[in-house]
Amino acid sequence: MKSYKFKKIDAFTEGKSSGNPAGVVYLDSIEDITTEGMQKIAKELKGFVNEVGYIYPLDEDYFNLKYYSSEREVDLCGHATIAIMHDLIKTSPELLKKDTIYINTSKGKLSVFNRIHTENSVFITAPKPVFSDRNVQWPAIAKALRVDERILDTTLPISIVNAGLETLLVPIQRLEDILSITPNLVELKEFCISQSIDIITVFTKEVSNKDSDYRTRVFAPTFGYLEDPATGSGNSAFGYYANKNQIWQGSLMTIEQNGSLDNFNTVKLEFTRDEHDEVQVSFGGGAVVRIEGVYHLAL
Repeated sequence: MKSYKFKKIDAFTEGKSSGNPAGVVYLDSIEDITTEGMQKIAKELKGFVNEVGYIYPLDEDYFNLKYYSSEREVDLCGHATIAIMHDLIKTSPELLKKDTIYINTSKGKLSVFNRIHTENSVFITAPKPVFSDRNVQWPAIAKALRVDERILDTTLPISIVNAGLETLLVPIQRLEDILSITPNLVELKEFCISQSIDIITVFTKEVSNKDSDYRTRVFAPTFGYLEDPATGSGNSAFGYYANKNQIWQGSLMTIEQNGSLDNFNTVKLEFTRDEHDEVQVSFGGGAVVRIEGVYHLAL
C-alpha cells in the first residue's frame, strides 16, 4: 500500500456552478509512482472525477504535470491544470508572490499567470495551434451527434485544431440547437476513433447571458465519458479557430459551457501576442477544493 496527498477540485467555478471535477495527486518526484499506478488511480476514480492530474516540482517555480483519464494518458487536460495550479499557488505563500509560474507537460513548457489576488483565477498559455487540412463531412458528424443536419451554421467551416488535444470544431446556428444535442457515448466514441480526433467542440454565438460571447459544449468519449462540462484545451482550440476565421478580435473572450441553459460554467480566453507577433491564447478560471485527504493505492 502506498499513500498520496490527494484533493478533489472543481475547476472553472467559484462555487456558483458545478465546474469540472479533477482529482489531484501531489508527488515529491516522478519516482513516487509508476505509470501503472497513475492509470490505476484514474480508473478507480471513474465517475467521481473526469481526469486525475499528477504534479511534482522541478524547481521552486517550475512543476511537471501528467494527466490520466480512466481510459488512457491525456496529452493536456486544461481543467485539471486550472484546478492544480489554482490550489498550488493559493496555498503557497511563496508562489502567491510570483506573477508567473511554469509547468512542463507533454505539450512542452507552458506559463501560468497568477491572477488570484485580483480575479481569484489563474490563466494558462495554450500550446501553439496546429490546424489540420483533414475534411470531416457534416452528414457523418450529424449522425454521430444524433442531430438534424439543418442545425449547422454553414457560414463557418468545420475544422480540426490541436491546441493540446485534436479537436473537431463544429459551428451550430442556435442556442436551443446546441442545448438539445444528446449523443450516444458508444456511437460517438467509435466516430472519434475512426476520425482520429480526441474531442468535439460545438459552438454558437447565441448565448444565455448577455455578458458571454459564445456558448460551447465539448464531448470527450475517447476519454471514457460523454461530455466535458468545462475545458481549457477544447475552448483554446476554439479561440485559435475564432481568431483565424475573424469572428473574434478582442483581448478577452467569455465562454459559457455545458448543456444547461442558465447554470453554465464560465471559461475565459485571453488573446495576446507573442515575441513573433503571433496570437497566443491563454485559458483561465477559478477553482474550489471539495475534498482533501490521503489516497491509498493498493500495490
